[in-house]
Amino acid sequence: MTRKWFKLGMLSMALTLTVGLTACGGGSGGDKEQAASGGKEQAVSGDDGGKKGSQKLVIYTARDKNVVEKIVPKFEELNPGIDVEVMTMGAQQIMERVRGEKANPQADFWWGGTQSSFITAANEGLLETYKPSYADSIPAEYKDAQDRWYGEMLLPEVIMYNSEALKKEDAPKDWDDLLDPKWKDQILIRGVMASGTMRTIYDAMIYRQDPASPDKGYEWLKKLDANTKEYTQDPTQLYLKLARQEGSLSLWNLQDILIQKEMQKQPFDYIYPVSGAPILVDGVGIVKDAKNMENAKKFFDFIFDEDQLKEKADKLFQIPTRTDIDKSQFPDWYKNLDTKPLNLDWTVLADKEKEWMQHWDENIKGKGGK
Repeated sequence: MTRKWFKLGMLSMALTLTVGLTACGGGSGGDKEQAASGGKEQAVSGDDGGKKGSQKLVIYTARDKNVVEKIVPKFEELNPGIDVEVMTMGAQQIMERVRGEKANPQADFWWGGTQSSFITAANEGLLETYKPSYADSIPAEYKDAQDRWYGEMLLPEVIMYNSEALKKEDAPKDWDDLLDPKWKDQILIRGVMASGTMRTIYDAMIYRQDPASPDKGYEWLKKLDANTKEYTQDPTQLYLKLARQEGSLSLWNLQDILIQKEMQKQPFDYIYPVSGAPILVDGVGIVKDAKNMENAKKFFDFIFDEDQLKEKADKLFQIPTRTDIDKSQFPDWYKNLDTKPLNLDWTVLADKEKEWMQHWDENIKGKGGK
């Protein structure tokens, strides 16, 4: 199955360039990288795969490849007649792509992205309405009031560090500690504009300074930029450079850090910021007018299945949004986690994200040290 993903990925990337999408780089793995995995040319050509009765499912995902490679084969095993094709890219790239394909959707299911992205997509009419049987078990703040998207899991955004380069007691304890000049050229950041994870973190840093005005937040990000050694192209490069100790610190999501630490045996660990973390709701949704609607609904219900959620918590470090699951069976890392959130208005973040990130990209990136 993995081999067929690469073909779709490369073809989809070519199409992305053709239609002139502005996002570049790519997540997340985890957020959510542009490293692609996909299936057949048919998925991007809109031919036979475009029929409502087709036994096909095209997924655009910003999830880490370790997650995709564990979840998709299980779904295919339970649904042997469905041919799943996957394209992995940054969460913001998915947003741009689904928007660009609105008149002729090429994806059926959007798997993984920020609530800001999903709020924007819902408001633009890019998502289908679907209310699952377990809808009432998911809190209102983790889903769309009109059932156009649902949060699959909670994703705290934290401080990441190389545990061979730094002792835990010496690592920054809170966000403002990252601005200390002693961390100059020690911070590596995954390319921000294509990444839902990084856009969320940066938006949160602006908001926490002064919700009424972004100016203080811009100054904060300028100081962070002064300490930033490099903005890496994608998460793979971030992991590689951090492991090599080309830098010792980063900002990233908790799940992917734990996956890299426990599954890939990378020398990574995290600090949960004392003042709290932006807790991203990692969402899912069915693309409006999806060509394989019923298969998309099947996958939707599959990833929210109680047994799947328990296994993902145990094996993939996911924090589920469903509240009707017995958490006593969950692993110790989950039971011992103190998820103190930053106080954020996600509607404001969704509304201001484009403006704030464009200003950062044009006026702050690479200029903080000047």
